[in-house]
Amino acid sequence: MDREALADFLLRRREALKPADVGLPTGPRRRAPGLRREEVAQLTGMSVDYYARLEQARSPQPSTQMLGALARTLRLTRDETDHLHRLAGHPAPDRSGSSKHVRPVLLHVLDQLSDCAAFVMTDTDEVLAQNRLSVLLQGQKPEHTGPAASSTYTWFTEPGAQERIHADDRAEHSRVRVADLRATWSRRHRDPDIRALVDALLADSPEFAEIWQRHEVGVKHLQHKRFVHPAVGELTVDCETLATDENGQRLVILGAAPGTEAHGKLQLLRVLGEQQLGEQALGGHDLRA
Repeated sequence: MDREALADFLLRRREALKPADVGLPTGPRRRAPGLRREEVAQLTGMSVDYYARLEQARSPQPSTQMLGALARTLRLTRDETDHLHRLAGHPAPDRSGSSKHVRPVLLHVLDQLSDCAAFVMTDTDEVLAQNRLSVLLQGQKPEHTGPAASSTYTWFTEPGAQERIHADDRAEHSRVRVADLRATWSRRHRDPDIRALVDALLADSPEFAEIWQRHEVGVKHLQHKRFVHPAVGELTVDCETLATDENGQRLVILGAAPGTEAHGKLQLLRVLGEQQLGEQALGGHDLRA
């Protein structure tokens, strides 16, 4: 691990980004170019102290999962992502199977959807990137490896994973998830990642096993989703799923028509999130030195 070179690379990439590049409001005049350290940390899902130590060349070796999250936050290209991994003492990511690299242009699209929640996921339902409103609506997706990286695995196995979906709709959500996974399994059942995921779900979730036996494949996606959010209550959003040309990745957009109650609640969530981020920035120490 080359700590000095890693620190310099992270600093240069952070300084090259503007708040608008990652969907953040510009806010008051800044003393230094680029994003603040606390903004990068918050968008990546790590502590400010840990990110500060990375830029100060005094951190332990970051995991590949953390590097992947940093690459998405900093809008790195594939070559830059490979470089980041090598500086941290890891081999470049293996892209022989389903790709987990999200192109910067797609990340830019996520950030421009400021009044919609949007995220990019793989064909095994691993969330690769979320915009700010998606995090506020659905929660921050934890960084896991193996089968646990799939949101379908957590949906069926983790207590509380289904709480933000209306109770009356959870059975249908389960059915759609299993049918989607069955379609992925049909396309590439010889790939280790999909085999490991299905085997783990069959072993760990009786509910999944029962639905899997129905052998439904690619049922119609839900056009609306009802959430129950702790801050704004119940809201129903429109759901649009778009395939990309990047190895089976999908862009999912959750929004509502302007003037509706659901749209108002989404905007309230966005404002609450911006206030929270602003309070963190104003209350934190200057970590640029």
